[in-house]
Amino acid sequence: MQTQSYKNHIRYYPPHHFVYYPIIMTFLAFSVYFIFTAEDKLIWTFISVIFVVLFYLAFILRQHYALTLQNRIVRLELRYRYFSITGKRLEDFENKLNDNQLFALRFASDEELPALTEKTLNENLSGPAIKKAINHWKGDFDRV
Repeated sequence: MQTQSYKNHIRYYPPHHFVYYPIIMTFLAFSVYFIFTAEDKLIWTFISVIFVVLFYLAFILRQHYALTLQNRIVRLELRYRYFSITGKRLEDFENKLNDNQLFALRFASDEELPALTEKTLNENLSGPAIKKAINHWKGDFDRV
C-alpha cells in the first residue's frame, strides 16, 4: 500500500465521483432544457424514471459509505480493546490479519481476545473458524 501524504490522501470512489455525478448533471441539464422546449409527456416520464434510478443509486452508495465507515470503527474499537487488555498495540501486527479475521475477533470476550489473536496469527484461522473458537461471545448489536 502506498504511503499516504497530503498530495494523495483524498479518496475517490469512482462509481460515485466519476459516474454518478456526471450522469446526474447531464440529465439535470437536459431536464432544464426540456422544461423550456418540450411538449411531449413521454420525455418527462423518461426523465422521471432516470431520476428515480439515480436516487436509488445514491441510496446504495450511502449504504456503501456507512459500511466502509463502520469497518473503520470496528478496527479502531478492536485496537483500543486489544491495547487496554494487553498493553500492546494491535497495529504492530494488524497487517498480518485480513478483514474477515479482524472482524471475527471483535466477537471474542476480553478474556479470550489475546489468546485467540495469537492463535489466529500462528494458525491463520479463517473468520468462521475464529467465531467457532469463541466460548464467551461478545455481541455486536449496533452493526449496520
